[in-house]
Amino acid sequence: MDLISILVILCFFFFVSTSYAAENITQGESIVDGQTLVFAGNIFELGFFSPGKSTSRYVGIWYHRNISAHQFVVWVANRDAPIRGPGGRLNFTSAGDLVLLDGASSIVWSTNSAGGNSTTMRLTDDGNLVLQQANGTVTWASFDHPTDTFLPGMRVCLNKTTGEPVLYRSWRSPDDPSPGNYSLGLDPGGSGQIMMWDDGGKPRWRSGLWNGHRFIGTVMRTLNNYGFKYNDGKFYTYKPHNASLLRFVLQWDGSETTWMNVRETKQWETVWEQPINECDIYGKCGVYGSCSFADGKATCGCLQGFEPRSWEEWSAGNWTRGCGRRTPLSCEVNGSSSSDDGFQKVVGVKLPDHSQWNSNIASEDGCRDACLSNCSCEAYIYSPSDFGCLMWEGDLIDIYHFSDTEEYDLNIKLAAADLVADDTPIASNKRNIWKIIVIVSTVGSASLLVACFLLWWKCNAAKGFRKKQRQEENVLASTNLSGEALSEFSGPSIYGEEKQEGKGSELPIFTFDFMEMATNFFSDSNKLGEGGFGYVYKGTLPGGEEVAVKRLSRSSGQGIVEFKNEVILISKLQHRNLVRLLGCCIQGEEKILVYEYLPNKSLDAILFDPLKKDLLDWKTRSSIIEGIARGLLYLHRDSRLRIVHRDLKASNVLLDQNMNPKISDFGMARIFGGDENQGNTTRVVGTFGYMSPEYAMEGLFSVRSDVYSFGILVLEIVTGRRNSSFHRMENAVTIVGHAWQMWNEDRAEELIDPSIKSPSMVGQVVRCIHIALLCVQDRASDRPDIDNVIRMMDCESGLLPMPRQPTFIAVGSPNVTETMPNKYESFSAYDVTITRLQGR
Repeated sequence: MDLISILVILCFFFFVSTSYAAENITQGESIVDGQTLVFAGNIFELGFFSPGKSTSRYVGIWYHRNISAHQFVVWVANRDAPIRGPGGRLNFTSAGDLVLLDGASSIVWSTNSAGGNSTTMRLTDDGNLVLQQANGTVTWASFDHPTDTFLPGMRVCLNKTTGEPVLYRSWRSPDDPSPGNYSLGLDPGGSGQIMMWDDGGKPRWRSGLWNGHRFIGTVMRTLNNYGFKYNDGKFYTYKPHNASLLRFVLQWDGSETTWMNVRETKQWETVWEQPINECDIYGKCGVYGSCSFADGKATCGCLQGFEPRSWEEWSAGNWTRGCGRRTPLSCEVNGSSSSDDGFQKVVGVKLPDHSQWNSNIASEDGCRDACLSNCSCEAYIYSPSDFGCLMWEGDLIDIYHFSDTEEYDLNIKLAAADLVADDTPIASNKRNIWKIIVIVSTVGSASLLVACFLLWWKCNAAKGFRKKQRQEENVLASTNLSGEALSEFSGPSIYGEEKQEGKGSELPIFTFDFMEMATNFFSDSNKLGEGGFGYVYKGTLPGGEEVAVKRLSRSSGQGIVEFKNEVILISKLQHRNLVRLLGCCIQGEEKILVYEYLPNKSLDAILFDPLKKDLLDWKTRSSIIEGIARGLLYLHRDSRLRIVHRDLKASNVLLDQNMNPKISDFGMARIFGGDENQGNTTRVVGTFGYMSPEYAMEGLFSVRSDVYSFGILVLEIVTGRRNSSFHRMENAVTIVGHAWQMWNEDRAEELIDPSIKSPSMVGQVVRCIHIALLCVQDRASDRPDIDNVIRMMDCESGLLPMPRQPTFIAVGSPNVTETMPNKYESFSAYDVTITRLQGR
């Protein structure tokens, strides 16, 4: 072969492997397998590809290598007709059509548009492949024929001609882009919901109604920040407010995932996913059933006034048949509406499907009366700021009870016999007065009998407890500190992370003599710190394990209530970011808690010490913030007991040898029931400066009270200063007010502790300040839940909502400025026991 022939062949291969760096190609030109079309913005690329392990060839659009390190395909032309082998060619014909040919020149796919000889083709920066006539008329666009990806500028809508939804279809598998088992589109029933269906057309998931800024059936709170809009009640579209690239993808396994591109790494991060858990699956609990998700599993329950249609199936975990009324409505029996029926409120739920909007009703009473007078109406809700009056006729289905979010309250129509008094207004009826009298009398008598029984039981239980305590003390004493009672503390196994929550929760009880020996008779040389609880000492168990011994002072403001609270709570909790309780001592007037020993003591002992704070570089501080958040997430959501700490602060965060944080001091903590979101107390306890406004002023506390304290703690970690130190500033503002002022003036960088400040991490720290300001907003409902906080921290380039300006930044008086630091600053060198109690 001569040199000229070799050069010709090399030129040919160079040509077929070269991409067009142009916006369009002209009629009569082709793109052959190996070539790509790239728009001038270098965001998307059009060409041939083979997905995963497949050898079949497809024409698709994917992100350019300047954007994404991996090939993520957003649109596929011939998903139903793959080309087997090489030789494919995409022709832009003189008739204005786009035709895909295989190696044998057979047509496998076409746009069938035929726009004429003046048609142009281009790939836009939005990823839309467009065929357009000279007069601007678009004859065909890939956005009108979506596959599995919803891009900015695309629509979720109905077909204007047929009224059927324009479907997004999942891939068959990661290696097969043919239409899969799931589809997504706009509800053809006109509800405005986005629906997901399986291959048989059965609903799998629904978004819930659009209230103007988000879908009320999802946990995603910031859709409006992504430019998500419901245009003229006809279609959804979105366009991010900033330059971030987003894509919503209907995955092959039936989940919908939102991805955000991180420009610096060219990687994609998950920012949202639906369904999140089994309760998101459509109709999980059947009709009139409500789904709740806790401890990693979904459970179903019948709504008030309803019972399982099949007790046998329900008990076996088959909830598909749902529930039926326990008592028929009066209107069903009498054939007309009756005031004997009333409404029961179900708090915090994803509203059921198939609602009907009544635009003629403009009040709560009008909505209730309209539903009461219509025997077919099963439930109603009135929300004047969102959608007014909604009513449901027919069976109620797909109800999800949210335990952690502020969702809507549904009013369900029930017969009088099934109504629970005092929860919702019931239509007044004089014929029911005698029923109320009988109920009140019965309840009063029963309460008296129960009170007498509890008094008798308490007396006997107290005697039993004292007897058991004496027995345990005798057993421990008889073992001479070396028998079975101490064997489990003789080695490191007790510290193993393999201990499961709730396992081994029988808390060992030590004698006071043993505590004296472990601490060298509470020697001052073993003293680690002092707080409101008392003193903390370093101790050594017979096996050589070091522990921290917290001894309740007789003069302490904290008492037996806080002591018992801490014993009960911590003994049942197991998490790497919570301090472990190893045992206790209750003997005479002595009350002692034994904890794992953490050599680096408390966070405030290092963070606020000018000689030690250099040990906490930004990487370490960021890890501490994340660890505290993980610990709170466990308390608020993942533990068997739902707990609000109520006294989170720097001195209550202990550090192990690797600077891993552990939350301590649960004396002020409160347990919430599975259906509780907020508590109230007349005894406000905790530390000023860390208390949320609603707790300090009204005694109201919730998981978002802890979020407020977490926000204050983040600001302290970032600035390296106590929040109380800002009272000494010339303007005498709080740390919240100072941080807001600096952030609002684009001077947040000046807040950063000089010992950790470097150009490479300024962006991360400023983002932490932004998140902290979201956490310390005045209204609890404006603060994010701790799981949302963790998502914000994990997604370094994600959009963040704007915080509201704090109002609790008033300038203090000189007297307050002078006395506050001395009165409320932590002086504990080790434990959180510095808490002060303040009467409300």
